[in-house]
Amino acid sequence: MGFLALFNAYAMRVCLSITITQMVDTQEHKIHDSNRDDCSSNETISDSVKPASNVDRYHWDEITQGAILSSFYWGYVVTHLPGGMLSEKFGGKYSLGLGILATAVFTLITPVVVKFGEATGLIVVRVLMGLCEGTTFPALNAMLAQWTPPEERSKIGSLVFAGAQLGTVFANSLSGIILHYSEIGWQAVFYVFGSIGVVWFLIWLVTCYNNPDTHPYISEREKNFLRERMHTHTHKKPPSAPWRHILTSVPVWALITAQIGHDWGFFTLVNDLPKYMSSVLKYSIKSNGLLSALPYLTMWVCSVITSCLADWMITSGVMSRTNVRKLGTTIASLGPGAFIIAASYAECDRTNVVIMFTLGTTLMGTFYPGMKVNALDLSPNYSGTLMALVNGIGAFTGILTPYIVGVLAPNESLSEWRLVFWIVFAVFIVTNFIFVLYASGEVEYWNDPEFIIREREEKRRKTENEKKQNVEKTSP
Repeated sequence: MGFLALFNAYAMRVCLSITITQMVDTQEHKIHDSNRDDCSSNETISDSVKPASNVDRYHWDEITQGAILSSFYWGYVVTHLPGGMLSEKFGGKYSLGLGILATAVFTLITPVVVKFGEATGLIVVRVLMGLCEGTTFPALNAMLAQWTPPEERSKIGSLVFAGAQLGTVFANSLSGIILHYSEIGWQAVFYVFGSIGVVWFLIWLVTCYNNPDTHPYISEREKNFLRERMHTHTHKKPPSAPWRHILTSVPVWALITAQIGHDWGFFTLVNDLPKYMSSVLKYSIKSNGLLSALPYLTMWVCSVITSCLADWMITSGVMSRTNVRKLGTTIASLGPGAFIIAASYAECDRTNVVIMFTLGTTLMGTFYPGMKVNALDLSPNYSGTLMALVNGIGAFTGILTPYIVGVLAPNESLSEWRLVFWIVFAVFIVTNFIFVLYASGEVEYWNDPEFIIREREEKRRKTENEKKQNVEKTSP
């Protein structure tokens, strides 16, 4: 169900990336020029279908489209920390479940909002969706900390987080098919994905619980197994988050840096790859949806295989947990960066471009047994807060990347897109270098509740003594 939570969250988030290509009337922007640096000389791959005459289209330029695609993240970054803190205090069941439900409702009403509010209305509803989905990763991390033994963390964490890739696959492929065949047009996409989100919430409500102790159907054997494996570093009610130690932790900042690199590349592809396939390579909407989905399917396969391999390497002593995290992150940074650049130089060779994008995104799957589960390594007790901090800061790239594409590629030419991809590659290299230097896979000292309680007690006594001394000095 955690996997399906991310599956639905990403499906509702990503479906706009394909759909916006059919919401926008591009005719007045795309005037053919024989000197233009793109694939205009190639005919669009056949299998397209003329849009229904009653489908609404809007005159949004590239910068407006960039603002629409980035607006989700304006709200997304805001609710990460509150979501993480609430999940640690009250459990992740309702902060996650209600967030997905509200996102589903906003997805369902998107066509109505766009009809009356056009770009402004769409931006507002996307901001609200971001606010609702901001709790997703922190709440999931808080629940994973209660349900996953350390020796299975790479595998289970990666399987759950892989919902993001398959949700993207599902959104891109099904959106393309719906847009190709639907008689009512792009509105059908939002109705389908919103409805699926509501169904998920109803199942989540009756089947999932915050921790083993509150689950009414778990066996005593499994409950005892989890207690034995997790009692050392995972506690039911730890003290409030030790912010001074978290914000001065070098491994935490290394993890934040790696998250920025991953999100920069991932969000560029998720938000803008469909536009590249449509405007530069001239793929039809049906082919665009299916081919834009392919890289995330192979990325999911890669994440599942490498997460099992990572757990085996750690438990068998082949490599330390720290080095496994660094190796996974390095492969997932340098591989995608190199293949994305190669795709940009393949120019109008559609087959090679698709192969390069697919290979690059496939290697991105090793991020999950790499840095994505690293928050659980550093602090099982504060994993929700830590994920909120890391993912929240990384999500700012979701605001920047669509805007950067809109500014740097206003004409959507090959040379403009090549610059965008070189920037992605540079960000990958810098952020990975920092992670390799400073990352850790070991539990941080401030995860221990006794350490936090003892430190705060000493601080309290010191404050009381200082007050007492001040009173004695001022008394006659």
